[in-house]
Formats: sequence, structure tokens, C-alpha cells
Amino acid sequence: CSCSCSCSCSCPFYPSASEASHHFRSTEQRSLQDDQQDAESKKLPTHIDDKDKNEIGGDAVWTLSTAKPGNGVEQLRDNNTDTYWQSDGPQPHLVNIQFHKKVSIKEIAMYCDFKLDESYTPSKISIRAGTHFHDLQDVKEINLEEPCGWLTVPLSRRDLAPSEVEENSDFSCDNSLRAFMIQIAVLANHENGRDSHIRQIKIYGPRPVAPGLEGLEVGSSSFSTPEFSSYSSIR
Repeated sequence: CSCSCSCSCSCPFYPSASEASHHFRSTEQRSLQDDQQDAESKKLPTHIDDKDKNEIGGDAVWTLSTAKPGNGVEQLRDNNTDTYWQSDGPQPHLVNIQFHKKVSIKEIAMYCDFKLDESYTPSKISIRAGTHFHDLQDVKEINLEEPCGWLTVPLSRRDLAPSEVEENSDFSCDNSLRAFMIQIAVLANHENGRDSHIRQIKIYGPRPVAPGLEGLEVGSSSFSTPEFSSYSSIR
């Protein structure tokens, strides 16, 4: 059979219609599988296990720049991802977290759900730290791409400007960020939305150290003998 013929005989150089269709379906299936794997790799956890963490948000005073009635601080802190804070005004939308004393902060966890909230979902967030409203400085800026789940943001003294790092240490042996105040600012939403939804926010500090070990970093190898090294961390 010549390749230029229009007959229905089989041709070794060109696949049949059924072969071409099968090849297209296989390629399409592989593409869908690749997309699914990419989506799985970008998934955020929908459950946060904080039984071994020290949640210190209950020691703070929480205020919001704006809020819809019935969607305020109480919903943001009720441990229920079905509720949410909804802002009610121009951006940036602010969550202010003020402590009565300077505290060590290891990480912040936020729950957002693009599938439910769509254009209300933040796409750009800034985390700021300081002693009061007038000296806050940006320590982290996060870009979000359709988040669905818990976003965890670690914080440390290294996030500060070099001139602030030594002052921020306050003789603390761990590397946690120390501040009187944290501010979370929503700078932009997906699809250019105006108001924002954040469903939960948690603030974590270092785990408490047993009395008498305050000067030692948890998990350090400061002890010189195996007998004492076995007691160098708290389990």
C-alpha cells in the first residue's frame, strides 16, 4: 500500500483511527494524572495536630480592622474551620494580636479555603512584629495560590532586620521571634476580591522548659556525659 492511497487497507506508516484514539486517550490520562499529582503536592493539611505545641493566642488581646457582624474574633478563634472572620472595608485587612508581655513566637498557622471562599480568599499576606502599632516591621510576606487548609509560617529572629536581631534576643536561648505584638495584614485577595475570609489563626510559642533548665536550650548537647545527656531534652 502506498502512503498516498485513500483506501481502507492497513498502512504500516500511519496508525489506524482506533490506535490514534487510544494514543490520545492514554496521553490525556497521563496529563490528568500529572495534574492530579501536582495538585496533591500543593495540598495543605486540613487538620493541625497541636497536642505537642504551645498555643499562646489565648494570652493575647485580639482586635480586627473591620468585621461583618457575627464574623469576628470569636469565629476566628473558635477551633471550627466552618466559621470565619469576614472583613468589611477597604484593604489592607488587619488582625492585631497584642500580648501583655514580650513573648517568644515560633510559628503562626492560618486556615483558608479557596474552594469555599473563592474571591474572599487572601492571595498576599504580610506578617508584622513589634512592641506597639507605631513600630511594627514586616517580617514575612506570603503569596498564596488557591490555598485549602492550614498554612504554617515559621518565625525567628532571622526574619528581622540585622540591626534588630541582637535587641530581639533578650537572652532567650532559642531562635524564636520575640514581640509584644503581631499583626497579620491581608494585602490582596484572589480574583481582586475586596473583603477577606480567614477561618482560623493560631499562634505557637516554644514548648515550656522544666524549672531549673531555663538556661539550656531544649534538645541541646550541653552535657558532657551520656548519663546527663539522656536528660537533656523533655519528652
